[in-house]
Amino acid sequence: MGNGISGGGSLGGGHGNMGISLSLLPENEKFFGLENFGNTCYCNSILQVLYFCLPFRTHLLTHVQHKGLAKKKLDVKDKSLLDCMAELFHKISIQKKAVGYVTPKTFVTRLQRDNEMFRGPMHQDAHEFLNYVLNAMCDQVESELKAAAGLSSPQSSVPPSPTSPSSASPSPYKTWVHEIFEGILTNETKCLGCGTITCREESFLDLSVEIDPHTSLTSCLKKFGATETLAGNDKFFCDTCDGLQNAQKRMHVKRIPHVLAVHLKRFKYMEETQSFEKLFHRILFPAELKLPTVLLFGVVIHIGNGTDHGHYVSMIRCQDTWVCFDDESVQMVDDDMLEHCVGRGNTEDRTNTATGYLLFYHLIE
Repeated sequence: MGNGISGGGSLGGGHGNMGISLSLLPENEKFFGLENFGNTCYCNSILQVLYFCLPFRTHLLTHVQHKGLAKKKLDVKDKSLLDCMAELFHKISIQKKAVGYVTPKTFVTRLQRDNEMFRGPMHQDAHEFLNYVLNAMCDQVESELKAAAGLSSPQSSVPPSPTSPSSASPSPYKTWVHEIFEGILTNETKCLGCGTITCREESFLDLSVEIDPHTSLTSCLKKFGATETLAGNDKFFCDTCDGLQNAQKRMHVKRIPHVLAVHLKRFKYMEETQSFEKLFHRILFPAELKLPTVLLFGVVIHIGNGTDHGHYVSMIRCQDTWVCFDDESVQMVDDDMLEHCVGRGNTEDRTNTATGYLLFYHLIE
């Protein structure tokens, strides 16, 4: 079993079937690490979560069959990022062994061709990568839908920005990516002058929440939906009153997606230092949330002290067992391992820099 996550960012350092007992894991499932190309742990951790997001994986494997990618030998320049991810997932799914590791070189090459942010040795943010790749998948699936209908070319010429908002595309084309990850927020504003309530809906592919010391994800979500008073310089322009008025504003989740991705905002800009700093606040995240009911199946963990360096690993729940993917290394970990990744209090061990950063829940219907 796992021996803990060290501050240095390693869960063992071995390759392949390190600490895996197949009798405790789903039959016919594959557990493969991914080679790190120097600074691609941010990419590997997200790819592992997406692979174990079963509806997402199923659609990608169908994509391989539909386009005949397994039989074609195309150059990377002739493949989309969607094609490359689908090929990677197919490569893992057909392995004869249950445990090992593969190289995602083609995917990483395509990613770096598409966007210069992911080139070079710089440390990247896993949340920004998740945001980028989901929007890229939406755009590319949409392009293929339009091409099939004879409406446009099959490939979008402008890839999405890696720092664009994590809201879903306003396009009328709803892709299978939207069906899995898209939720709906309602922004509700009540004028305190006339009582008129204005509602505006917006979609999201992941939910970013502010965090406070010594709290829980449940409390963070309640704060996310708390009522805010707009007054002074922040008054609300009411169309009914035809003027600026004091108002109350709140945001609430109208529709939970099939897979809820929650981003804990652990990196905060500090005015006094003119830089981003990591927040090590202790944030408990339960195995189950009542939103309606969603169950935790994946956690991306950031290990390190700052925003421009560190390491990412992912924890995936398979049946009743947690498996840690640390680049090429794969190992089972104790059920209480996540307790070491919730953050720390002021008096706790400051050498433990592992903190939950991205949480993935699937909806129980």
